Amino acid sequence: MRNRLPSALWTALLALILLAPMPAAWALKLDVTRFELKNGMKVVVIPDHRAPVVTHMVWYSIGSADEPIQGKSGLAHYFEHLMFKGTKKIKPGEFSKIIKRHGGVDNAFTTRDYTAYFQRIAKQHLPMVMEMEADRMQNLQLSEKDVDTERQVIMEERRMRTDNSPRALFAEQMQAALYVAHPYRRPVIGWMDDVRRLRLADAMEFYHRFYTPANATLVVAGDVEPQEVRKLAEKYYGVLINTAPKAAHVRTREPEPLAARRIVMRDARIRAPMVERIYLAPSYRTAKGARAHALEVFAQALGDGATSVLYRKLVVEENLATWAGAWYSGDLRDDGEFGIYASPAPGVTLEKLEKRMDEILGEVLNKGLPVAALERARNILTAQATYERDSQNGLARLFGQALASGYTVKDVLEWEERIEKVTPEDVRDAARAVLQLRRSVTGWLMREKPKHKDKIAASARQEGRKSEEVAK
Repeated sequence: MRNRLPSALWTALLALILLAPMPAAWALKLDVTRFELKNGMKVVVIPDHRAPVVTHMVWYSIGSADEPIQGKSGLAHYFEHLMFKGTKKIKPGEFSKIIKRHGGVDNAFTTRDYTAYFQRIAKQHLPMVMEMEADRMQNLQLSEKDVDTERQVIMEERRMRTDNSPRALFAEQMQAALYVAHPYRRPVIGWMDDVRRLRLADAMEFYHRFYTPANATLVVAGDVEPQEVRKLAEKYYGVLINTAPKAAHVRTREPEPLAARRIVMRDARIRAPMVERIYLAPSYRTAKGARAHALEVFAQALGDGATSVLYRKLVVEENLATWAGAWYSGDLRDDGEFGIYASPAPGVTLEKLEKRMDEILGEVLNKGLPVAALERARNILTAQATYERDSQNGLARLFGQALASGYTVKDVLEWEERIEKVTPEDVRDAARAVLQLRRSVTGWLMREKPKHKDKIAASARQEGRKSEEVAK
């Protein structure tokens, strides 16, 4: 239930964080107001009067895992792009230009569980932003030309961000191997073959089904008061009509894993090979008791930063890896993921590195992590939450992401308190339940010599032999 700060910032803050334990009563103390409009649209208001600025976000509970049409992966992300086309009131491409002319910034993003649109702007322009966002929620006008042009843009985006990046392709392959049935196995940007098939009819059907008030959450953080936002929300969003019933998240549940999976990917562009393992894990929504919070603490202690167990052993003490770590993704609507990874030091094989990683995990599962390491992890996590909510944009994202993914305001407010209550026994039990090979996919990303270089080398060897024969 949080976002991570950039690692560079944590390098600067880490010393301060670890000087003293955090107070036990650091529950998230915020003035958060939540209400619902008559059409079912949820609204969250978080006053922050430090500057005359507001962050306005609309979150739709529709992501790539909810795409209803087989063979049309990438549709949710595709439509995010189309939302910046025009309406009767706003010409195509003018939305962002208007925000910029008024000194603001705007953007959007799509994930597996939701799609969000946001603007950050001076508070006096909030009515204008609400009017524009409400307008495109129901009055978007698309043409065949718009759809065709944007499809080409997305295909190029996939080429640049995924196809041209071995690590992105590797991550895509790992995700597809981890999930046998659940739609999380599909990439958010979509498979290229599917993207080529996206048409205007697909976009309009998607729009009318999912871009409706009952499927949306409005979050406003900044120099505002709840009653002020309520009046504006009722004026601009409250008059909108639902074009479809609230979308149900009907997804194939991932069956209990029965067999470990492995992939080996070779790419000539790779300079630093790596081994990664991802385990299917419960999320905050699907976990029982404190298991998700325990996994968060475990990931932090095991592999987040230079003081973590994996990094200290593999990189600092044994010089087997150049970098190593662990992570937990528990903010998903359905099951989450727990991952470990490392890149071998020169002269170290992936086989040797993976074997040592398994040995370390075995020791941790058998003996548990040191109490001091877990205490440090809890301190870092609670401090992160404090620094993150110092950002107005961070606050809006925190609550928007939670509500769009099926969580509650209470889940967010009580996150720190629950983290602080995690015990060594909770961590040990959670780790043993999740870190089982049958629940995992292990991947090796390796360098492959370019075929043309192999041919050149073979030709050179042949010429060399000819030269030797002539010399004889």
